[in-house]
Amino acid sequence: IPSVTLTQPSIKRWFGTLLSAECGWAGLCWLLREVQGGWLRQRRFWFVLTTDSLDYYSSPDRDARRLGTLVLTSLCSVLWPDKHTYKQTGYWSLTVYGRKHCYRLFTKHYNEAVHWACAVQKVIDSKASVETPTQLLIRDIEENKFNPEVVEHIYEHNPILRYTQSPLYAPLLPFPYGNMAGKGYTSIREEAVRLFNCLQQLESAREPIPLIQGILQTCLDLRPLRDELYCQLIKQTSVTNSHVQTQNPQLRYWQLLTCMSCTFLPSCSILEGRRITTNALPPPTPGFSKATIFVRAGQLPVKPTTKMETTLLDTAQDLKMKMAERLGLQDSRNTFALFEQNACWEKAIGGSTIIADVITRFENLSAKDPDSDCQCRLCFKLYCLLDTENISTDSIEYLFLYEQCHEMVVRGQLPACEDDLLSLAALRLQCLLGDFSALSPYPPLEQLFPAEVVEARALLAPVDPPGCPSFPGGLLAGTLWGHKRRQEQDQRLRARLREEGAVVMSAILERWKALAGYSRRDSMAAYLTIARQWSGFGCTLYEVDFYIVSGSHNITIFNIDNNKKCFLSGK
Repeated sequence: IPSVTLTQPSIKRWFGTLLSAECGWAGLCWLLREVQGGWLRQRRFWFVLTTDSLDYYSSPDRDARRLGTLVLTSLCSVLWPDKHTYKQTGYWSLTVYGRKHCYRLFTKHYNEAVHWACAVQKVIDSKASVETPTQLLIRDIEENKFNPEVVEHIYEHNPILRYTQSPLYAPLLPFPYGNMAGKGYTSIREEAVRLFNCLQQLESAREPIPLIQGILQTCLDLRPLRDELYCQLIKQTSVTNSHVQTQNPQLRYWQLLTCMSCTFLPSCSILEGRRITTNALPPPTPGFSKATIFVRAGQLPVKPTTKMETTLLDTAQDLKMKMAERLGLQDSRNTFALFEQNACWEKAIGGSTIIADVITRFENLSAKDPDSDCQCRLCFKLYCLLDTENISTDSIEYLFLYEQCHEMVVRGQLPACEDDLLSLAALRLQCLLGDFSALSPYPPLEQLFPAEVVEARALLAPVDPPGCPSFPGGLLAGTLWGHKRRQEQDQRLRARLREEGAVVMSAILERWKALAGYSRRDSMAAYLTIARQWSGFGCTLYEVDFYIVSGSHNITIFNIDNNKKCFLSGK
């Protein structure tokens, strides 16, 4: 490249484009880079973006010295220009994160900053996905899972798969460099290393429960760390005959693994690796808990995951038939359907709807609001119950019936007295957690008991304190005193809701203690026995201004408030 001095911006851009086309370079430009030390915070360098790296030189001359290189891989990331930095510095900035280096670049032109961000991101996207040594070894173990000798050899000669007391300096799975997690967390990579430090603290902690709660909360907040934590636990619970460990640390790790299996599941590849690992481990010693044996045998009562292959033209009816056949429900007299569902509502999907369109809509909604708690999902559940008497208690259809009945109870769609609702909540806890224990982390009240019942109890008490004068609604509505009074009423109402919730939860726990000895099947049977007392049990409810109840013989309009019915003619 000849040494040329360019003065006009248009000629400079043309020359950069020409060089990019002929030499395979993605960009050439003068940019400011933030430097550490010295009295200048930003220095001007000649940057060259190639298909493999981002380099900077002292000048554009042919014999200019290269001052630095940032190698670009699929794990690199780009932080795009933002107005906040521009208002502070007067420059548009972009940040490129690499494995060892981070380049923060500045320019006065917004279009130039966006152009460089797009160009760097395009080079990153063109790179092949990076696989860590742990991923490669998990793949080798899965390929040789029927050959125990090879699996043992892999563990013996790869310390990264085995228990260690040394710290972890990098995650076991690939995470983007510099990807800030938000919610008060640092980058995903730093949080992954911090998780391993917390695991090692479990070995000597006198009170492991707060540490376990913190680890689980971090993984609930940061979904990408769930697979990482499973891999770290697989590593710390993996032991060969020549690497004997003390019993107590292993017990703590298995207890955490049990809690994780009940809270969230790993992805399919990590789940397969965990099954192979647990089968390859030596038998548990008498000091291990019963839950540990369940984890090793793969018998924990967690929600199973099944990979379902669909095509672009599959309809909801096609997918529903595949699901029913996979679960052995194709001969059931009851009908099933797919539902769009989130935390606030659900809607049945028509049989002719293309599943790919539904999933695309979910992805668009998630991209618009990724932090929303009301993420949509597809749900396969009972649509209409035509036969509730001949369902075997050992079948998966019985589980569908039980879960759907509990969903109706929590939503307030099952008319029952408060005493029955408390009994149902206690039976739900017995089914989920077994006998009462003061250390059992039971679910929140809204997952056990109808929220509107608690609100009705709170509204029965007077909102105004005794002795407070009452004025007509419109007299002081627009005044400052009226606004303050409404705020005080809201605060008192929220306090009443908390008090009533605590009273209801205390009553549920007392009834839970009385159910000691009930098995999971007994709890489910007792739950459904109470629910069957309602004459409309087994009908499908459509929540509008009133409930339209469709059964196997007729259609009923049912008003829960005054308990009135109106039967429609016809079947």
